Amino acid sequence: MLSRPKPGESEVDLLRFQTQFLQAGAAPAVQLVKGSRRRGDTHPDQLARQGHRDVVQLDNLPDLPPALVPAPAKRAKPNPGHPPPPDEDPEESLNRHDQHITAVLSKIIERDTSSVTMTLPVPSGVAFPPVFHRSQDRQAKLAPSGKRSIFAQEIAARRVAENRVSSAGHVVPNLDPPEGAVPCETPSSRDKDSQLPGSSHGFRRPNLITGKGLRSQAAEQEAQTIHEENVARLQAMHPEEILKEQQQLLAQLDPSLVAFLRSHSHAWEQTGTEASKEQSPERPSVPITKEEPITSTSTGEPSKEDELEPGAPAPKLPVTPHKEWLHMDTVELEKLHWTQDLPPLRQQQTKERMQARFSLQGELLAPDVDLPTHLGLHHHGEEAERAGYSLQELFHLTRSQVSQQRALALHVLSQIIGRAQAGEFGDRLVGSILRLLLDAGFLFLLRFSLDDRVDGVIAAAVRALRTLLVAPGDEELLDSTFSWYHGASVFPLMPSQEDKEDEGEDEEPATEKAKKKTPEEGNRPPPDLARHDVIKGLLATNLLPRLRYVLEVTCPGPSVVLDILAVLIRLARHSLESATRVLECPRLIETVVQEFLPTSWAPIGVGPTPSLSKVPCAAAMKLLRVLASAGRNIAARLLSSFDIRSRLCRFIAEVPQELALPPEEAETLSTEAFRLWAVAASYGQGGDLYRELYPVLMRALQTLPAELSTRPPQPLSVQRMASLLTLLTQLTLAAGSTHPEPTSGSAESCVSAIPSSVTWTQVSGLKPLVEPCLKQTLKFLPRPDVWNALGPVPSACLLFLGAYYQAWSQQSSLCPEDWLQDMERFVDEFLLPLLRHPSLGSLWDSLRHCSPLCNPLSCAAAPEALPSLASLGCAGGRPSLSVAGSASPFPFLTALLSLVNILARIHKGLCGQLAAVLTAPGLQNYTLQCVAPAPAPQLTPFSAWALRHEYHLQYLVLALAQKAATSQPEPAASTALYHAMALVLLSRLLPGTEYLAQELLLSCVFRLEFLPENASGGPEAADFSDGLSLGNSGDPQCRRGSLLAQACQDLPSIRSCYLAHCSSARASLLTSQALYRGELLRVSSLLLPVPKEPLLPTDWPFQPLIQLYHQATDTASGLPAADTLGIAMRVLQWVLVLESWRPEALWAVPPAARLARLMCMFLVDSELFRETPIQHLVTALLARLCRPQVLPSLNLDCPLPGLSSFPDLYASFLEHFEAVSFGDHLFGALVLLPLQRRFTVTLRLALFGEHVGVLRALGLPLTQLPVPLECYTEPAEDSLALLQLYFRALVTGALRPRWCPILYVVAVAHVNSFIFSQDPKSSDEVKAARRSMLQKTWLLADEGLRQHLLHYKLPNASLPEGFELYSQLPRLRQQHLQTLPSEVLQNGRVKA
Repeated sequence: MLSRPKPGESEVDLLRFQTQFLQAGAAPAVQLVKGSRRRGDTHPDQLARQGHRDVVQLDNLPDLPPALVPAPAKRAKPNPGHPPPPDEDPEESLNRHDQHITAVLSKIIERDTSSVTMTLPVPSGVAFPPVFHRSQDRQAKLAPSGKRSIFAQEIAARRVAENRVSSAGHVVPNLDPPEGAVPCETPSSRDKDSQLPGSSHGFRRPNLITGKGLRSQAAEQEAQTIHEENVARLQAMHPEEILKEQQQLLAQLDPSLVAFLRSHSHAWEQTGTEASKEQSPERPSVPITKEEPITSTSTGEPSKEDELEPGAPAPKLPVTPHKEWLHMDTVELEKLHWTQDLPPLRQQQTKERMQARFSLQGELLAPDVDLPTHLGLHHHGEEAERAGYSLQELFHLTRSQVSQQRALALHVLSQIIGRAQAGEFGDRLVGSILRLLLDAGFLFLLRFSLDDRVDGVIAAAVRALRTLLVAPGDEELLDSTFSWYHGASVFPLMPSQEDKEDEGEDEEPATEKAKKKTPEEGNRPPPDLARHDVIKGLLATNLLPRLRYVLEVTCPGPSVVLDILAVLIRLARHSLESATRVLECPRLIETVVQEFLPTSWAPIGVGPTPSLSKVPCAAAMKLLRVLASAGRNIAARLLSSFDIRSRLCRFIAEVPQELALPPEEAETLSTEAFRLWAVAASYGQGGDLYRELYPVLMRALQTLPAELSTRPPQPLSVQRMASLLTLLTQLTLAAGSTHPEPTSGSAESCVSAIPSSVTWTQVSGLKPLVEPCLKQTLKFLPRPDVWNALGPVPSACLLFLGAYYQAWSQQSSLCPEDWLQDMERFVDEFLLPLLRHPSLGSLWDSLRHCSPLCNPLSCAAAPEALPSLASLGCAGGRPSLSVAGSASPFPFLTALLSLVNILARIHKGLCGQLAAVLTAPGLQNYTLQCVAPAPAPQLTPFSAWALRHEYHLQYLVLALAQKAATSQPEPAASTALYHAMALVLLSRLLPGTEYLAQELLLSCVFRLEFLPENASGGPEAADFSDGLSLGNSGDPQCRRGSLLAQACQDLPSIRSCYLAHCSSARASLLTSQALYRGELLRVSSLLLPVPKEPLLPTDWPFQPLIQLYHQATDTASGLPAADTLGIAMRVLQWVLVLESWRPEALWAVPPAARLARLMCMFLVDSELFRETPIQHLVTALLARLCRPQVLPSLNLDCPLPGLSSFPDLYASFLEHFEAVSFGDHLFGALVLLPLQRRFTVTLRLALFGEHVGVLRALGLPLTQLPVPLECYTEPAEDSLALLQLYFRALVTGALRPRWCPILYVVAVAHVNSFIFSQDPKSSDEVKAARRSMLQKTWLLADEGLRQHLLHYKLPNASLPEGFELYSQLPRLRQQHLQTLPSEVLQNGRVKA
């Protein structure tokens, strides 16, 4: 047997195998039978040829390949079983039956042009031949399938013309049908001709039936026979009968089918006509020309416009076109539809939302507004009848090839954004339009538009970018409050919400998170960055180099320059990182300084300025000031590297009237120069300029009283005066500051701070010049209109005097008697008359109306506020009676309190006189409203800014109250009120005020002077109250009064405990301390931390206890017992003091959260809860939580702050109790408290299902239960699983009255209620379980348990069993027992 070929064998081996096979003469294993597709059609000759073998011969093959010559055409081999007709060409027959797409391509035959006469073109008077238009030859109607192309129309027109020429005189015209006739219901002209007796020429061959698909060989002959029979029948019928039958068929058939059959017949006639012409040209023919195609009922009549001659005027066009007009020799009606009248405005019939449309000024247009077309608000897009542009259409226009359209679209979008930020749209739009634009990529559309080559488009893009980034009023607000108390320090305008990718990393340390975040942010694409932070996304697109190019190369107009500077200012306010990138952008700051802050320029008059190049610009000076506010290093680089000192000297040395600039620009430029110098002086820099400009400053100070008295001050002049006073304040603080001591391990030790060159001698003469300014401003206090116009000038005067006396008291070389006497003189001459002034009382009274805390809705976020783009906008705006309004009392009263505190701290003898400020009725009412339980305003950029200034005032009030409390022998009546205010303020302070929080912990919060209840019988009153409600029994040391008295004695230890656990990080604390104490050489930046949340949580009194719990759970071996007891005891003491005397301080912590914190204390250690002080304190706190007025608010089913899941905490609590409690009654009371019937059944299932062993140690007596027993037994339990667990615990003996008396009563009560329940709505499963449980109860062997379950009546904690029993079984229960089977009843009686 021959082997099969293997891989690798060549063709030679295959030939050798073939030779061996042929020599062997063996029969092949497979026989190839070639038969037809039909069975039984195999020809005998084929069977005879099957034995012939094909043998490969390679011997006669030539050595070279054959030449590539065309192969001869293949001829189809005839089938022996089906010989072709003798007169038919096989190739023609094969081609006729071929249905493949290649057959269509092969039938393309070149036209024979040998007999065509060639004619030369006709001479014409035009240069070019006329262009073919659609409107030419409109008599040719459209096909039923729809519109035809121009090329198809031209070809059809040529064919019609050729047919007319070739068959002239034989054309039978066809009249148009009358108007209103339905084409499908009347026979066409072709049908009428076919009905005539002599018109048999139309039925030569069948049109639809071809016989295709029949197996018979005479398929076509059979179809022809059927066709002839139909023709004979039609000829025998009368024409009226034919019409009647035709109408019946048309009524029965589908109109679309009728249209298909007619189109098929029409195509067949055209094909037959052309074929007859080609085959027999000598045969006469009678073609039938049709002027109108056959259409279905769904198609209407052709419009009259299609029948117009070329060049004829359209009847509905507003202007009649003439041939003399350009490109109007042929009227294309389809392209002139837009010139006709607009369709009528559609009325909205439903309540569906419609697409918003805007005018060119960004105004939102009503859906039904009808505006004239000359306004340019109508276009050819969707809803052409509606005026205005949608956002989608505006986005489309920004990509137009016409620069004017791009600029117009950007301008309209800018107007829309501005109106949206101003709140003009209100609730007329669904959703936020700014969010919609940003999601659609508007930010990067602006960035792409900045790369445009057209100046107009660049200007529009810059204006839109400014409108988007710079919210209206933000810069005005920050500028107007620059001279407030610490007004130069602001929060960065960056989003306070972390990215979603960082939410899962909250448990990681901040340093590790920063290390991971930095490289990821560098690799993230700009769209991802912009989704969370718009400014970061823009900076990632190389925006700064492009803005520098526009300023440096393109020489833009004044508006573009101002817009770019405003954008740069907004970028610098974002963060220190953004400000650094603006500073380090190549040639950006150099361009700004050289082009827009020159030291010499041509005089500029009043009016529009054609260019700002080489002209001083106040916005450029403001940009430098904002950059310097970001950090002391940036300020030092600006002063040293960009020659800012010479610019400051140039713009400050001259008064604004002599700067050769427009008056407003000169005032603003001078103001910004003072502010930039003040910012540099805040770091202790720029002191050398003081010596150079000392005469200028003295002259400016001397003219201030005259400017304030002669005429009503202008707003710009007022801001310049306040900025000058703020500069002098910082220079005075620099003169009084000392060199910083290096702190090991702190960031401040690495900062190279230049010591201040300003000495006390240089500033000591400023106070006599500032006092007249203050005296002049105080004269306008009774006149509110003039007082409000003065703005921050009175506040700046008071702040300067406070800094002056503070720096004076720090001069060790001077005699203290000098400044003490001067303080007394100042108090007698200025402050005491001011404190007694009636107008000051009206300022205190207006505090409540302007307070953000008292009016939380005034700080609500604006409707168009975006989390990714921080702004100082708010929903309520900035009315005059608000913290930022013109009539706000906060700046003046805060500055007054700051000065009073400085004087009271330096001169202790003045404290009693200055404390009269605290007795103002308006201040008392304001404090009461701030202490009242109310939710704090939502933390937004504006609310953080406003609350920071309000917290400054509250802290200064508390600091003055603390000084007054320590100096007075008897506490004032309002001391408790101020203590409550200190507790509330401590939980509200924002980042950047760490020093204030530290001072509150040191001074007010834990001061015995602020707890007047201790000295006025508070402990005794607590014991008396407990005796009335709970009964006064037990050890006197366990009473709440004694515990409160001991806590008051331990206040220093309590304060030390909280200072150790609630203080901020040391670096943040030192930075805040330097800012508030005026230690300028330690100030690193005027940008505050991002206000994500308050410094301390709302449950800060429990903070040390929570830290103990986390340390215990993180440490496997537990905590060392060094100070665990002391920390826990101090926390419990302080919480007891707050629960008893300051309950409003714990208002933000719900009772359930307090209970959870107490439970955490038991989980800290296995021995901590056994300590006697802990037992006494927890018992007192538990009694406070279980009071009747507090118990209804104890809700364990809602989410608790700081706790992920209370059931998980309770499960851990049960495990710990089962392991280490040893039946402790206090521990057991906390275990029982969450098992009340109104709480979730999950807690009860956890005890009876997973921790049944707890029942053995839960021996709390009924008399010590802190809540009524009815809280556990009512209402009846409806959880079948828990009821079965109750019954199992009772039957198995796991739950016994001597082990767990309380839960035994609970289980008996619920099982009794269940087995005797007769609720008809119960399910079958519940009914079966009830019957089974009742049957098992009746058969119980334990007679006592059986008696309790059957005879239970009511819970009664005074009885030993805890419940009352029926002496005899009630009749209803007896009847219910009768439903049991008789054998069960018999067995129960026998056992009984």
